[in-house]
Amino acid sequence: MAQRKLIVGLGNPGKNYEETRHNLGFLVVQYFAKKYHLKFSHSFLTKSFIAKGTIEDVDVMLLLPLTYMNNSGVALERIVRKMSLELNNLLVVSDDFHLEFGQIRLRAQGSCGGHNGLSSIQDRLGTKDFPRLRCGIGQPPKYQETADYVLGHFTKKEKEFLGQFIEKAAECCLVWMTQGIDKASDQFNGRSPA
Repeated sequence: MAQRKLIVGLGNPGKNYEETRHNLGFLVVQYFAKKYHLKFSHSFLTKSFIAKGTIEDVDVMLLLPLTYMNNSGVALERIVRKMSLELNNLLVVSDDFHLEFGQIRLRAQGSCGGHNGLSSIQDRLGTKDFPRLRCGIGQPPKYQETADYVLGHFTKKEKEFLGQFIEKAAECCLVWMTQGIDKASDQFNGRSPA
């Protein structure tokens, strides 16, 4: 029997962060859960929200860490160890300011690229070898600090395409889960609805 897939959205908990660029991972995984009628419940053990279900005959678990972005690895390490999960069955969804807004890039492994959430996961798991779906939020303007930019809200123009962008990223998660990383990479890498 195939091992359950784990899809993790990165972000910060709390109302203040809900619609910020840095919470794009949360937004994608929340959309995915809503589309497939999966309900989140609070897990004190893993310090996260967890949803479980079966989609197209694949068992999947969704995880939203509540440990804040810089400590994302704390929640993820606990669930990976509890599930004895092989890391090729893990997909981490995050924002990325190195990619244009709306661009998607799926990789089987890689560096954290300055992303504190990915860095925390790499530190806790002790490896860079896990799939990640990076969702572009664009570069900050020259006058703005990176931290202020990623924690800022999407512009009015970005919001026009945000729903479509999130939907495409969620679609990529589904293809990764049901058909594998190569198929999903071929289909979605570089695509930008914006």
